[in-house]
Amino acid sequence: MTEWTTVASGLRFPEGPVAMADGSVVLVEIAEGRITRVHPDGTTDIVATPGGGPNGLALGPDGKLYCCNNGGFNYLERNGHLTPHGQADDYSGGRIERIDLATGAVETLYRDGDFGCTLRGPNDLVFDDAGGFWFTDHGKTRERQRDVTGIFYAKADGSMLKEVIFPSENPNGIGLSPDGRTLYAAETYTCRLQAFRVTAPGEVDQAAGPGGAAMPLYRPAGYKFFDSLGVEECGNICIATIGECGISVVSPAGELVDFVPTDDVFTTNICWGGEDMRDAYVCCSGSGRLVKARWPRPGLRLAHVG
Repeated sequence: MTEWTTVASGLRFPEGPVAMADGSVVLVEIAEGRITRVHPDGTTDIVATPGGGPNGLALGPDGKLYCCNNGGFNYLERNGHLTPHGQADDYSGGRIERIDLATGAVETLYRDGDFGCTLRGPNDLVFDDAGGFWFTDHGKTRERQRDVTGIFYAKADGSMLKEVIFPSENPNGIGLSPDGRTLYAAETYTCRLQAFRVTAPGEVDQAAGPGGAAMPLYRPAGYKFFDSLGVEECGNICIATIGECGISVVSPAGELVDFVPTDDVFTTNICWGGEDMRDAYVCCSGSGRLVKARWPRPGLRLAHVG
């Protein structure tokens, strides 16, 4: 049984954790529109305040943070739990931001309409070894409306943004296989894990699946939803599973190999750090905590992370 310890509490819907070389974890607090560093002793510092809804984070080739900003949610707070509830009344638009860790300066790298692309609610991102990054757009939900969105690829220097996969059913978590040849995306409301065959940086085989680019890999039974994901060094895909409260570990062949429970219905993210990459950090977003445990297998060391 995995034993979780709380690193930090009192966070406002934390997501997007990035384990840093100094033992700290940088994450977003979506409900506060800010980026926060959590130190090993549980103390926190504000790194930047981009506003809106900072969501997924990743370190880029220049050492800066790249942030998917969904533009903001409304929230319900009940029984000590925070729940996103539709598009924010002060929704500020979907965008990709670049953040200087040293100064906290926030730069908008891509915004809605750039390169002819529609950005409604960018959610999560992953860099490849070519210096570009894939990201999902989860869209926004309004009364009787939900956006139809896709999966994008962009260059870190701001010179290129394109929608590669459309439509995609409310994509959320995204990751790459250890060899970079397979792109994984987790869909929230359909609770599906999809795989895509990467043919070049920013390109996938559009005829790989039964109805286009998507190759269905895994879908659990029951009332649950997928959020973000991480990839283990061995290639397993670890998907934060809302409702069942935990992390679903799925093999590249689409078999459930493990389920690691937590105590928060809004378990949303996992990342790994430490010298052996077996320190697992998980966001228990509803209760506002970052928790930590020793993982049975090492996580994959991501591109551009020292």
